[in-house]
Amino acid sequence: MLDINFNQIVELIEKRKNNAYKKVNEEMILLYLEVGKFLYELIENSNYGDKITTKAAEFMASNYPTIKGFTKRNIERMIQFYKTYKDDEIATPLVTQLSWTNNLLIISGSKSIEERHFYLKLSIKENYSKRELDRQITSSYYERYMLSGGKMLPTQTKTIDEDDYPNTRILDAYTLEFLDLPNEYSERDLKNSIVKNLKDFILEVGKDFTFIGDEYRVQIGNHDFFIDLLFYNRELSCLVAFELKLGEFKAEYLGKMNLYLEALDRDVKKAQENPSVGVILCSSKDKDVVEYSLSKNMSKTLISEYKLKLIDKKLLETKLKEMKKLLDNNEQ
Repeated sequence: MLDINFNQIVELIEKRKNNAYKKVNEEMILLYLEVGKFLYELIENSNYGDKITTKAAEFMASNYPTIKGFTKRNIERMIQFYKTYKDDEIATPLVTQLSWTNNLLIISGSKSIEERHFYLKLSIKENYSKRELDRQITSSYYERYMLSGGKMLPTQTKTIDEDDYPNTRILDAYTLEFLDLPNEYSERDLKNSIVKNLKDFILEVGKDFTFIGDEYRVQIGNHDFFIDLLFYNRELSCLVAFELKLGEFKAEYLGKMNLYLEALDRDVKKAQENPSVGVILCSSKDKDVVEYSLSKNMSKTLISEYKLKLIDKKLLETKLKEMKKLLDNNEQ
């Protein structure tokens, strides 16, 4: 009897099916752009205005009832889709890589060209579902990312003109609204809730993070130490240790994290991997204390806040405008 593994056939079938889906989706998005262009120019060059979209929808429903997706509302979206990207050469090859639903989420949830580009690239790299993309937009991920300016992961390298996103920064503030913790909770409660909601936590910190374990034991001399959460970042090829703190950041937290990172690099890290990274996640932090603490610290540790409720988007937008204005003034 032949002992042959035919699973490769199934893998080939799935690969071709996936390629076919991508091609169908690409053609559909290009079709919607073309329809949007046709109707946009028709409206611009006539006096009929919105009547054109109504007539187009009625025509499709009467003459081609089996062709779905041409309701008045969706036709209006096609026009808006074309209008948004008609002069955007960067976005054109990107939009065809996303579903129609995700494209609509980005258009409705973004207020600038930069923000649209950010979510387009982020969605492609992370292969976001509708729910995941909607969560990132709702949680103001773009604003939080941009306000965490310059804090790239220490092992990340970048070529000239390469975008430093998505997910190549440790954010100043992480939103953990999905944990649904009570008013009173302990560090253990926080850790256990993160582990319980690991899929959402990885969505927030980045899909390149692979979970290794909680209370990860490292032995130093005759003593055992336990890292709250240990991850491996596939893109950056390094271990990432998270320490969770309920209160404000304290300078002495760095000493313990340095100990953990040294232990990981000596006893856990593989030869081909980059040095380990530490993230101290606190409920609050004083920027001056963080700056002084890190000024002469040689370890690869970053300090971040976590919030259990969504941060006000308007507040973040205001802060981002202020930051951009300051940067513009410095360049002049």
